[in-house]
Amino acid sequence: MTSPLLTTHGAVSAETPDSDVAAHYGDPSHEGRAIERSAAWVDRSNRGVVRVSGPDRLGWLNDLTSQLTRGLAPGTGTEALILDTRGHLRWHLSLVDDGEATWIHTEPGQGAELAAFLDSMVFMLRVEVEDLSESRSVLSVLGPKRDEVLAAVEGPISRVTEDQVDLFVPSEDLVAIAEGLTGSGARPAGLWAYEAHRIASHRPRAGIDSDNRAIPHEMDWIGSAVHLDKGCYPGQETVARVHNLGRPPRRLVMLHLDGTADRLPHVGADIELEGRRVGRVGGSARHHEIGPIALGLVKRTVPTDATLTVEGIAAGQEVIVDPDTGANADIGDFRRTPR
Repeated sequence: MTSPLLTTHGAVSAETPDSDVAAHYGDPSHEGRAIERSAAWVDRSNRGVVRVSGPDRLGWLNDLTSQLTRGLAPGTGTEALILDTRGHLRWHLSLVDDGEATWIHTEPGQGAELAAFLDSMVFMLRVEVEDLSESRSVLSVLGPKRDEVLAAVEGPISRVTEDQVDLFVPSEDLVAIAEGLTGSGARPAGLWAYEAHRIASHRPRAGIDSDNRAIPHEMDWIGSAVHLDKGCYPGQETVARVHNLGRPPRRLVMLHLDGTADRLPHVGADIELEGRRVGRVGGSARHHEIGPIALGLVKRTVPTDATLTVEGIAAGQEVIVDPDTGANADIGDFRRTPR
């Protein structure tokens, strides 16, 4: 569904998979500054929205996902992964519980598929799953003054994280709530500014910065989306093996792209070192202060100080995932004690 906020003055549609929302509202640089210095709202109404209710929901989600959700306090925003049995990513979930139901948003177009999968896993438990992608919209509010502008908004379910608040608003109220935020001092900001902020904050996006082989350690999701001290869940064996015994084959980096290029690389483009493919690029953006940046997955063995190339654009690395991450077990613990 195309967002009604695309009728906002200056709105320009983003590219796939975000073509239903705005890339910017006429001035991406000032929109980026508002995100970091004051307050801005970002239309993310293309996100899939799923609601899970029932008294067994948190324990059930705990058994399905990588996150410790059992006993999750109402209003606590967190994230979780659903992995396949080999530890590869299936869905990334941004979630909050309101005391009666757990609200989840996920990547555009994936709400129905996620809801169908979750519903297939209910069995005899007291859990109900609803795909609300058509009736609920995500509106994110960012910036150091976000609490001031949010004081004018009452009612929507809120997912509060360290630097943003995601509102699950009724879709028919999306325009009115956005206008209320604008009236309280928030600036409309598009996906260009939001993605630049996300990339600069080293936060990967599923399906953009990850591929079908990605595992949590590669993506820096350990701790934020993966709890290492919880019960079993699909894919846990891979997470535990890498954490205790091995190192992931790839690592997430932020790329500082050569600013002389007049273009940004495409998602999935090869990252090269001396003409040899060593990884793939994910999302990219022009940050209002640090210039063109991107996230990429490179082989663990790539030197951290190497200058890389993406579609002919030179790129320096900023380490996100350390090449030595994982392998935390003390091998001595597994050796037989001499007699």
